[in-house]
Amino acid sequence: MTRHLLDIDDLSAEELGAVLAAAADPAPRRVLDGRGVACLFEKPSARTRNATEMAVVTLGGHPVTMRGDEVGFDVRESVEDVARTLACYHAVVCARVLDHQTLVRMAAALDGIGATGAGGHPGGVPVVNLLSDRAHPCQALADVLTMRQEFGDLGGRTVAFVGDANNVWRSLAIACALLGMRSRLAAPDGYGPSAEDLARIEATGGHAEIGSDPMAAVAGADVVYTDVWTSMGQEEERSQRLAHFAGFTVDDRMMEAAGDDAVFMHCLPAHRGEEVTGPVLEGARSRIWRQAANRQYAVQGLLAWLLTEVSGSPGGAA
Repeated sequence: MTRHLLDIDDLSAEELGAVLAAAADPAPRRVLDGRGVACLFEKPSARTRNATEMAVVTLGGHPVTMRGDEVGFDVRESVEDVARTLACYHAVVCARVLDHQTLVRMAAALDGIGATGAGGHPGGVPVVNLLSDRAHPCQALADVLTMRQEFGDLGGRTVAFVGDANNVWRSLAIACALLGMRSRLAAPDGYGPSAEDLARIEATGGHAEIGSDPMAAVAGADVVYTDVWTSMGQEEERSQRLAHFAGFTVDDRMMEAAGDDAVFMHCLPAHRGEEVTGPVLEGARSRIWRQAANRQYAVQGLLAWLLTEVSGSPGGAA
């Protein structure tokens, strides 16, 4: 069975550690030498596209980026036929999609498919989730990589997420559970996690504390994390969300309530004055630009792990 990464819990705790170790490698092997990687974007991006393309280039590969309208999921061709076509040319298929089920269908179509073309390899063609409505695993990888650089061993550290239980929170909370971290979520009523979300976290042996008081969530935390209140595709809800999230802006007062060495993190883009104030975003505790840089290294580590540890690729030149 081909290994895919559709969300963080597709990795075990040991495998997550291996991916993070590969992401920290200052001289990664060129495991993509002479190979292509399909980078498909139904939703536009800045960090994701740049990080993924540069990760592929660093590993010796050639990224081919396509917009959603260029392939026409279930309009020009079925999702399955698009996936199988891309597998004829590429070693990995990476996709940023509107609906998580698109990734599930792509992965199912490529299970067991090996070297179907010049880009293929014996271990099959993995599908990597660059973002979906349900999950953002590559962001979570970059986040915990940033935390490791800041704190070293993450066991027992606390991450406080102030915002709704969105795709970023979901993947990050699972990553925290796998690494033995405590996670807290402060969300307005009606914006918290589902029972399924909590069950997935608990299935890893972890636990997420859920509440609606941001100050209680950040008290003594090592990391204070937030995301935009209105994500792409939710524009019609903007005025309603602004009203519901009143009092949830991460400001100096919240950061002072966190631990003395606490840092601030945000996946970006940010709306200054809404989910976070400008002084916090630009302040000495902010690690947002290290996070952004680590998006590339997280993808490098993931692809290196998928193509060596799992797929058995001999790699390219050192």
